[in-house]
Order: sequence, then C-alpha cells, then structure tokens
Amino acid sequence: MHRSFKTQAPADRLFDIINYLILVLVAVCVLYPLYFIVIASISDPVAINNGQVSFWPVGFNTTGYEKIFENTKIWRSYSNTIFYTVVGTTINVVMTMMLAYPLSRKNFFAKKLLTLFVMFTMYFQGGLIPTYLWMNDLHLYNTPWVMVLLPAINVFNLIIAINYISNNIPEELYEAASIDGCNHIRYFFSIVLPLSKTIVVVLILYYGVAHWNEFMNGLIYLRDEGLYPLQLTLRNILLQNQASGLGDVDSIIEQQKAAELIKYGVIIVSTLPVLVIYPFLQKHFAKGVMVGSVKG
Repeated sequence: MHRSFKTQAPADRLFDIINYLILVLVAVCVLYPLYFIVIASISDPVAINNGQVSFWPVGFNTTGYEKIFENTKIWRSYSNTIFYTVVGTTINVVMTMMLAYPLSRKNFFAKKLLTLFVMFTMYFQGGLIPTYLWMNDLHLYNTPWVMVLLPAINVFNLIIAINYISNNIPEELYEAASIDGCNHIRYFFSIVLPLSKTIVVVLILYYGVAHWNEFMNGLIYLRDEGLYPLQLTLRNILLQNQASGLGDVDSIIEQQKAAELIKYGVIIVSTLPVLVIYPFLQKHFAKGVMVGSVKG
C-alpha cells in the first residue's frame, strides 16, 4: 500500500517533490503557448509586438475574430470540413477495420502478400503528379470525394488495428462461433467490432484530427472555393489581410495590426473544436494505443 506523504522516508519524500516539480514544469511548458495564443488573439497588436503581453490580455481587441467571421466563406468551409471529417472518418474506420481483420488472421492465405503490399506503400509512393493524374482520370478532381477517398487508409493506423485484433481477440473465439454456423462476415460485425470499441475510438481520433487539419489535398485537388476545407480558407483569409505595401502609412500599419490579430485568431478557430472533443476521447486513446502497439 502506498504510504502517505507525511509517513514517507525523507529520501522518498524528496524524490516525490522533485517528480512533482518536473511534472508541473512540463505542464507549464505545454499549456503556456496555448494560453498565450488565446490572450494574444484578444490583445492590442502593438502590445504584442512590444512584448507587453505575457500573462494577461493588454488592450482588449476582437478585431481579428470580427474579420475572420465577417467573411462568409468561413461558414461554408466550416460545413465542408465537418462533412469531410464525418464522412471521411467513417470511410477510414470502416475500410481500416475491414482490412485489418483478414490481415490479423493467421490462416488467411494471402496475408503475407497483402501485408507486404501494404507495408510497401509506407516507404514508396506514386508521387504527386501521378496521383494528380489518377484523381483526374477517376473524375475525383475538384469534387468533395477526393478529400474523403484519397486518404481512405493510413498504414500506421492499419498496423495498430491489426495488432489490436491479433492480441485481444483470440482465434478460438471464431472456432467456437463457426461451430454454430457463423461465417467470417457475421463474425466480424457481431463479435470483432463490438470487442474493438477501444481501437475504433483511437482510429476515429486519429483520422478525425487528420481530416480536420487537412490542407495539402485541398490545395492540390480543389479548384472551387466553395469546396475548400477550413484550413485552406483560413490560410487565404490570413494572406488577404497581410500588408500589401500599397497605400498610405496609416493604412499599412492598421493592416499589419489586423493581420497580427488574425494570425492568432485563426489558430483558435481551427483548433478549438479538436481541443473540446479530445478530453472525452482521451482515456480511450491512451488505452487503445497501449493495447494496439507492437509487442516485442
């Protein structure tokens, strides 16, 4: 039984104190940048540039958020990103689990060949130009489906799912189910998926964050601004509000101030939904990564 702090030996007490101090220092190093972005997004940009903003907002200012949300494109891109995240994550999880199950079966005849094929794509890819031509030939270019079908399976996530199923769902379970006439399809949906809730939550978190932060695919494969994801629209808003160097000095200064606030506001707008959702999935995330990791 763990002894209380007062009854511990002096050496153990000193050890615990040092551990707590280190943990507090690490927590401050991780949380302070996030806190600084929040207070900087509502502070006077002059105070930010002068280094006057450290722990509290200076000169309350919401110009950055006003300029971000007065842009009507922001709401369309928000709905686009929600669509890409929900539909894309659903496709990701379904395809990953459906491929992970046969690759986790020891007696699957094509296991080695498919595993080699999948692992090969981790190190060698077709490249940007062939992929672009491929998407164009499939008529996916400049459509919402290129954002959800192109990154359908992530090999790293697939490996985690394979290891989870292999290490936590014994093959004897299928043998018992097959005696009652259960085939692989029914076994997968009735037994494997319900027993894989932890790793499914991990996959949802991994894929969901990736879709929410997706930028490069939208930049390459989307031409219509009405299809842009949130990150691409926020980037365009930031560029539009950068000082162009034209006009009188006062207008350039005001433009620079607005761009400074927009820079911090964009970070808050793009990351806040993920920060709100993550605490509810954190316990499943930690457990799923541990049980789905490669055992040595």
